Amino acid sequence: METLKNSKIKSESRRKFIKRASLVVGAITIVPRHVLGRGFIAPNDKINLGFIGLGKQSAGLARAFTENTNAQIVAGSDVWTTKNEWFKSHVEKVYADKRKKTGYKGVFTTRKYKELLARPDIDAVIVATPDHWHAIQAIAAMESGKDVYCEKPMTLTIKEGQDMVNITKKTGAVLQVGSMQRSWQKFQKAVDLVGKGYIGEVTKVLVNVGDPAIPFNMPSEEVPKEVDWNAWCGPAPLLPYNYRLSPPTSEEFFPDWRKFKETGGGILTDWGAHMFDIAQWGLGMDRSGPVRFEPPKDRNAVRGMRMVYQNGIEMIHEDFGRGWGVRFIGSEGTLDVSRQYLETNPASILTAELEASNTTLDESRGNHYQNWIDAIKNRSQPICDVEIGHRSASIGNICNIAYQLGRSLDWNPEKEKFIGDKEANKMKKRKYRKF
Repeated sequence: METLKNSKIKSESRRKFIKRASLVVGAITIVPRHVLGRGFIAPNDKINLGFIGLGKQSAGLARAFTENTNAQIVAGSDVWTTKNEWFKSHVEKVYADKRKKTGYKGVFTTRKYKELLARPDIDAVIVATPDHWHAIQAIAAMESGKDVYCEKPMTLTIKEGQDMVNITKKTGAVLQVGSMQRSWQKFQKAVDLVGKGYIGEVTKVLVNVGDPAIPFNMPSEEVPKEVDWNAWCGPAPLLPYNYRLSPPTSEEFFPDWRKFKETGGGILTDWGAHMFDIAQWGLGMDRSGPVRFEPPKDRNAVRGMRMVYQNGIEMIHEDFGRGWGVRFIGSEGTLDVSRQYLETNPASILTAELEASNTTLDESRGNHYQNWIDAIKNRSQPICDVEIGHRSASIGNICNIAYQLGRSLDWNPEKEKFIGDKEANKMKKRKYRKF
C-alpha cells in the first residue's frame, strides 16, 4: 500500500513535470496523461503522439493525425538523421499551416526509439517502421505505458502476433492496426450486404493481392553516412544496403523491403492485411481463420492458394481481373469490392439496398485515426484491434509458409498450431539477430 510520504513525493513530481512541460511547449500547453495515470483525460483533451519510423508512410500519417484528429505530435524517431530532420520540419510546418501555431517548435527527434519511449510526455506511439520491427517496437511501447497505432501488416510472424495480443491484454493498452479500410464507408457497406445475406449463402471468396515473399536479391551499394544501417536491419539479417530497400528522403517511391522475407511478407501480406482483412470481416471470422491451406501444385506459382474454413467456405488467392480486391460469391449473386469499386451481380442487390436505407454511396474514408484517439480516451476497443490485426496478418503469414513448403497445411485457429507438421510449426517464429 502506498504510504502518505510516497504519495506526496509522486504528487510533487507530477506538478513539477506539468510545469516543465508547459514551459517547453509554450503556447500549446499539453498535460500528458501518462503523468496523471492511464485513462485520465487531460483538461485540454489532447493526446501526445510519438512516431517511430519516419519514412514515406509517416508523411501521410502525420498529415492524418494533425488534420483529422485533436491529437498532438511531439516526437519522432528514425535511424536516418535526414528523416528525423525532415519530420521535425514537416510537422512543425503542418502545425503552422493547418493549426496556425506559428510559434510551435515542439517536435523532439532521436535516432534511438527507446529514448522516445522513455519520455513521460508521450501518451501514444505510431509504429511505421518496416515489418520486421513492428512487434519489437510495439511491445516495448506498450510495456512503457503507451498506447499504439501499428502499421499493417501488424507482424512478420505468427508468434509475434500472439505475443502482441498477450502484451496488449496484460498492459491494457489500446492498439489500433493501420488496416484503415475498416473505416471506409465502401467496405463497411460491402460487409453489411454480405452479412445480411443480400448475396445469399456465401460459398467462396476470391482475394487478389500480390506475390509471396522472396529471399533478398538486390545488389550491394555504399551505405549512406546518414543512416545507421545496422540499426535499420535490427533483428533481421544484416543485409547489403540498396537504396530501393530503404530510400533517402529525396526519393518518393514506397520502398522494396516489403517484398523480401527477411524484412517483409511480400505484397501478399502487404496488401493481404487489407484484402484478407475484408474477407475475414465479411465472413464473420475476425477471431478465427481457415483450417486448411492448399498451395498450387506448381511450386513457382504466385497465385492459387486455396484456404478452407471449418464451415466449408473457400477463400482463394486468385487474380479475378480487377486489381487488388475481394469477390464474395453467394447463392444469390456476387459482390466485388476494392478501393476503386463496389459492385454486385445482379446490380439490383446494391441499388435496392441503397434505396431501402435511403443512403448514397460515396468515397468516405471515415476517420481511422480519430477512432483510435477516441478509443484511447474511452479505454475501449478501436475498429481494428490487436486480435483482428493478428488474425488477418496470420493468413498472409501462413500462405507464405505454405507457398514455401509447397504442401497442404492443416491449421487449428483456436490453438494457433499446424496439425501434425513440426517443420511448419517451427516457421511460426524466427530467431532475431543480435545487434
